[in-house]
Amino acid sequence: MKPSTTTRLPNQPTPGGRSARPLYMGPRIKRLRRELGLTQQAMATDLEISPSYVALIERNQRPVTADLLLRLARTYQLDITELAADDGADYNRRLTETLRDPIFAGIDLPALEVADLATSFPGVSEALLRLYGAYTREQAALADRQADQGADLTTGPDAVSEARRFLASHRNHFPALEARAETLATAIAREGDGAAWLARAHGIRTRYLPPYVMMGSIRRFDRHNQQLLLDESLYPATRAFQVALQIVWHECRAEITAMARDAHLATPTATHLVKRALAGYTAGAILMPYDRFARAVEERAYDIEAVARTFGTSFEQTAHRFTTLGKPGGNHVPFFFIRVDAAGNVSKRLDGAGFPFAAHGGGCPLWSVHQVFATPLQIVTQWLELPDGQRFFSIARTVEAGGGGFNRPRAIRSVALACAAEHAPRLAYAQGINPRAVPATPIGITCRLCHRPDCIARALPPIGRDIMPDDTNRAATPLGLAEG
Repeated sequence: MKPSTTTRLPNQPTPGGRSARPLYMGPRIKRLRRELGLTQQAMATDLEISPSYVALIERNQRPVTADLLLRLARTYQLDITELAADDGADYNRRLTETLRDPIFAGIDLPALEVADLATSFPGVSEALLRLYGAYTREQAALADRQADQGADLTTGPDAVSEARRFLASHRNHFPALEARAETLATAIAREGDGAAWLARAHGIRTRYLPPYVMMGSIRRFDRHNQQLLLDESLYPATRAFQVALQIVWHECRAEITAMARDAHLATPTATHLVKRALAGYTAGAILMPYDRFARAVEERAYDIEAVARTFGTSFEQTAHRFTTLGKPGGNHVPFFFIRVDAAGNVSKRLDGAGFPFAAHGGGCPLWSVHQVFATPLQIVTQWLELPDGQRFFSIARTVEAGGGGFNRPRAIRSVALACAAEHAPRLAYAQGINPRAVPATPIGITCRLCHRPDCIARALPPIGRDIMPDDTNRAATPLGLAEG
């Protein structure tokens, strides 16, 4: 026999003798009234109650009784179970998921307030959800347009590209900052290390604190207490760099600000990015003073790991510094540096050589910088050839950021240094090799700028070329290109 089911109305006793909780559904009654085109007076007349009572119910100052719920259902031909259903739980779930978006980070949104909004103001909740839905759809559409057009369509000038062009225009070499860094490095060496120098020169105490105390920061300057606070889980090389960065901001802020101002950049964001890049440049120069670094590089045949161990720096820090050896008359190998993530996003470009990679390079999947994720921490070398015949030598390896403990987030990225092929025999990685006698991987700067017709890795047609229509033949290459 099929068991019977019952729908318990609000304020009816439960089987155990307890009364169900009062049912407050003011916003829903108000929405229903408006959908029916009724005034509070008209609804009160239909339900045989006073207009003031309707107003109190709509403001959630009176609960809806079982008798009133039945009257609503009979009068307006409504399904009582649908009318009594609780939308608040659904709105609460959807709002909670929406408010997890990082765009709301830093806003105090207690769960109780979210639940109260969902229950008491379903109309506002629905409006917020619709706005967020429209926002996410527009963000996706904007990303698609950016991918198609290769431009920043949000605020006009691309601040990141502008900052990169500034660094490239100087071949990533700034003599004034090198001189300041050399002076500071000498003074720091007399004190023993950067932390000791900060204490003596500025009365700043350096403290290493657990990550939970740092609350998401790896470095924070407590100006009130004159303390430099660092995450104790940082690698030693990263600790030293962060101390050097603090020294830079104390000693070189005026010079860096003036250089960024004199660059006449189009946006405040670009100016900020340039200042940050110049501060990092100077910090690296303090840890690896130019003359001593240049000698070590030549003595160790540009072996990145060997040079890094000499200065106690990381692989990535040392690779950065390789791009800055542009002092006139120095005769050092000029390098281009790039850093990408596993999705192919380029997060850093440094050009010390004026290479064609500077503005757009890094998008070709045939370059090993995208493949070294399969061989973590192993150096992979590669000979490269661009469509115009220029040849380069590349050194790529993965690097890690973050981590420092179990379950702490970490980012694995790939970095590569590239130099002109004729310089490769000077490097430990290619000594004794004739650059013209070894096969090179044919790569492009990006698909949009590469006109190789036979590239099996092509994802997009180059600018100015159409895809060749051919219904009778399927070539091995993904996209057949029409004659340009």
